Amino acid sequence: MTSLSASLVRGALSSPFKRAGRPDAALPPGRLTHPAAPVAPGPLAAYGRICGFAESGPLPLTYPHVLAFPLTMRLMTDRAFPLPVLGLVHTWIEITPHRAVRPTEPLELVVYADGLTPHRRGTEVTMATEARVGGELVWESRSGYLSRHATADAAASPRPDPDAVGDLTAVAEWRLPGDLGRRYGAVSGDRNPIHLHPLTARLFGFPRAIAHGMWTVARCLAEAEDGADIRSVRAEFRAPVLLPATVTYATDAAGGSFALRGATGRVHLAGTVTR
Repeated sequence: MTSLSASLVRGALSSPFKRAGRPDAALPPGRLTHPAAPVAPGPLAAYGRICGFAESGPLPLTYPHVLAFPLTMRLMTDRAFPLPVLGLVHTWIEITPHRAVRPTEPLELVVYADGLTPHRRGTEVTMATEARVGGELVWESRSGYLSRHATADAAASPRPDPDAVGDLTAVAEWRLPGDLGRRYGAVSGDRNPIHLHPLTARLFGFPRAIAHGMWTVARCLAEAEDGADIRSVRAEFRAPVLLPATVTYATDAAGGSFALRGATGRVHLAGTVTR
């Protein structure tokens, strides 16, 4: 797999020379591919433990995203990528599993950038990921990553209500330790400084380290009784989870909507599931 450490170093060195919001910004057109390879059982087990997935059964619904993350980082730290990777915030993800994937099946991974979109708080890039087994598309996702910078219409744009999720019932409460970002970063490879320490998080405007968005959605999906019949998931990361924290997982009776709330009722994540 592509050296994630090298990508992180390259991203740290190149970020100060990139300016988000340039009108002439363009995304690199190519796709990065990692040839089919088996899933390493050790890292998979560690990921399952920190996210709460079962020790056996199909590959966790979020795990191909983790496997493809080194490719994603390699693309986003490329010289041609227009946004600085340091401080990028994951804002949403859509996952479409086309069938259950067994951990023993070798996965071919493909990552590409799929568009730049103006955002009230900066510029958002959409990254796409595909996983194939023997040429068959078995899993795909699209993710939004926000590069925050001043925008002309930030004050004029109406801010959506971050706490509007509908009528959901609390199901579980989780106490998140202050080192969760470092622990998940070690398992996933996502060592964005906003997740690691209060000092590095403050450099990007956060008072404390924040939990990874992908950990929150993975933990919510792991809590669901049965994910085998899920046809699609969309999750929006509405507000950062400042670590340490106590959060509550809530869902509706049909299991079609879910949310993660903080102690004050603030919604950190809101998602929908299609079965």
